[in-house]
Amino acid sequence: MSEVLVVIDHADGEVKKPTYELLTIARRLGEPSAVFFGASAQGDAVAEKVKAYGAEKVYVVDDAELKGYLVAPKAEALQQLVEKSSPAAVLIPSTFEGKEIGARLAIKIGSGLITDAVDVQEGPVTTQSVFAGNYTVTAKVTQGTPIITVKPNSAAPEESAGAGAVEAFAPTISDAAKTAQIIASQPRKSTGRPELTEAAIVVSGGRGTGGNFEPIEAFADSLGAAVGASRAAVDSGWMPHAFQVGQTGKTVSPQLYVANGISGAIQHRAGMQTSKTIVAVNKDEEAPIFELVDFGVVGDLHTVLPAATEKVTQRKG
Repeated sequence: MSEVLVVIDHADGEVKKPTYELLTIARRLGEPSAVFFGASAQGDAVAEKVKAYGAEKVYVVDDAELKGYLVAPKAEALQQLVEKSSPAAVLIPSTFEGKEIGARLAIKIGSGLITDAVDVQEGPVTTQSVFAGNYTVTAKVTQGTPIITVKPNSAAPEESAGAGAVEAFAPTISDAAKTAQIIASQPRKSTGRPELTEAAIVVSGGRGTGGNFEPIEAFADSLGAAVGASRAAVDSGWMPHAFQVGQTGKTVSPQLYVANGISGAIQHRAGMQTSKTIVAVNKDEEAPIFELVDFGVVGDLHTVLPAATEKVTQRKG
């Protein structure tokens, strides 16, 4: 069975959920092998986590020489690993960094690239949402090793015991790959909530909040959800751009998306309409968002959400 490389998404050795989704997808295509860019000392602990989702092998690439630079060194390391292992495909998390790495890797090895897949089946054949989410298409790489970046929540993680054999891989990084160096970074302050693009549940607010996001945040916290915002809310200065969902913001595809006080303009729909279940709360029964939803509530979010939050909290208690 052919090897399928999966790049591990992690924060200082703490493996993120999209990695387990990619390993689940990889088992449809061949034999999963995980690629860990991080401290060598963390390799065994990471291998213990990913082998529970089918990783037969874990390539540990010590990032001591890589982490001070932008994506070029990681792309070079992956190129050398692909040339060594000849995988059936390379799966990468569809983050900003992941898509940049995938693009550089595709050029280096002369292969096709598919980004932002929302499903991958045997072939590999991908499914994507395109043209602002108005169409769903299937695609297949026809040249070289398929390189695919996959959006979070594209598959339910399924456990499957793998060997998890750890293998150190030491790439040779060229000077050219080290020309863009990171000289400073500002860590994002944690809100205690899931990352917006990775969350299984997203609760968003728009113009209808009137700038008061307290009901949005309280309901999100009761569900363990991430908080999002429409462009109107961001342009009004009520929420930072990092929370914006839409064509000029972030694209999310959670299991549940709750839109509150959001009209449903195409700009916003492009960023969330691949969500598995969509619920909307809006005072305007003619709001375009109701054309898209699975469940709709015509009402004032400042009345509906506190009541919903209370019920959720009671059930959890």
